[in-house]
Amino acid sequence: MKAKKIVSLGLVAALAMTAAAGCAKKEETPAPGGGTNGGTAGGAKNVTLKMFQFKVEIAEPLAKLAAEYEKANPGVKIQIDTVGGGADYGAALMAKFNSGDKPDIFNNGGFSDLDKWIEHLEDLSGEPWVNDLVEVAKEPMTKDGKLYGQPLNLEGYGFLYNKDLFAQAGITELPKTLTQLEDAAKKLQAKGVTPFVNGYAEWWVLGNHFVNLPFAYQQDPNKFIAGLNDGSAKIAGNPVFENWVKLFDLQLQYGNKNPLQTDYKTQVTDFATGKAAMTQQGNWTQLQLTQTNPNLKVGFLPMPISDDAAASDKLPVGVPNNWVINKNSANKEEAKKFLNWLVTSDIGKKYMVNEFKFIPAFKSVTADESVLGPLAADLMKYSKDNKTLSWNWFKFPGGEASSKKFASTMQAYAAKQKTKDQMFAEFQDTWDSLKKK
Repeated sequence: MKAKKIVSLGLVAALAMTAAAGCAKKEETPAPGGGTNGGTAGGAKNVTLKMFQFKVEIAEPLAKLAAEYEKANPGVKIQIDTVGGGADYGAALMAKFNSGDKPDIFNNGGFSDLDKWIEHLEDLSGEPWVNDLVEVAKEPMTKDGKLYGQPLNLEGYGFLYNKDLFAQAGITELPKTLTQLEDAAKKLQAKGVTPFVNGYAEWWVLGNHFVNLPFAYQQDPNKFIAGLNDGSAKIAGNPVFENWVKLFDLQLQYGNKNPLQTDYKTQVTDFATGKAAMTQQGNWTQLQLTQTNPNLKVGFLPMPISDDAAASDKLPVGVPNNWVINKNSANKEEAKKFLNWLVTSDIGKKYMVNEFKFIPAFKSVTADESVLGPLAADLMKYSKDNKTLSWNWFKFPGGEASSKKFASTMQAYAAKQKTKDQMFAEFQDTWDSLKKK
């Protein structure tokens, strides 16, 4: 871990970044308790705020934070439902709305997801925290000059690597190119270490994060996506996609024997316990890694698709999700108060960094690298060095529908049921079938 250092995230995110996991779970908010700091006294009486949220890894501390708000605001109760990772959050959210059990606060990924839900969303442009946002955090949730969401945090992903296993294999120079990555995999394998554990049972590992790479590595990702939408660009024959498959093949060749049966929990646990030296995941795994193996020395590697070190030495960084408010909620003013408290109160800021282990998306919130952990420290360094790639899956037509179809096709490729050309053809068919006519 790097030396303790206070870093202003305004500097981190201002320098560059373009705009996660587990099984379904329900969290009941505990009885109010503990100290308060920064709460708004005299909250509305007999109000129950319903939150429907995606990030299972923060479910427990979020419930504790909600209890702090309840204590500071007598008469307000916060009911939290958490559905994420292995469950379909989008479908579950739609079911909530269709049943009439509409949440007051829920999550939205922005871009195409914003378009899908915008008729239900409250305009948050006038909220006190808006001017404190880093610029990159505004893009996913802005439409027609209005801001509709409060970003949870900034996140990034890449290959996590076990520093001790790398040292044991004699890897002294971290791989920055595709050839260097394969050389490292061979050295690990020679020492009896599985180079990669691939969690391909999870659709989002493939259909969001991994397939993002050939979009992010385009010279102009937004222009390429626009070209797919208007028919002037194609996936088959695109040189970036051709290179990306080489990385896919490398992971399969040097990976665990059952990637299609390996879920998120198993993937992260196997990596944390030293059963593999690398895995594709993000800084959201830090809590589970630390809980599973407090002594694990871990860091980030880029995910190279070529031997151009300068182009490949980057990490995808962006806003994973946003809090939004149901504009038709009878409790929307209390919901606004809660979201404001979440990011402006001392206790809210403390939970954001110390408990959630979030990299803040707010200029006034500082983050202690020794608290956030080594993965966040690496992300912050890549960000400060302007070595980041964009997140593009929220721009895919059909939102989760396209990502899941991409993932299914990629799983078939991993199982050797489809060729590269067939995979690309299905990608194109998926895009063309879901894009706006």
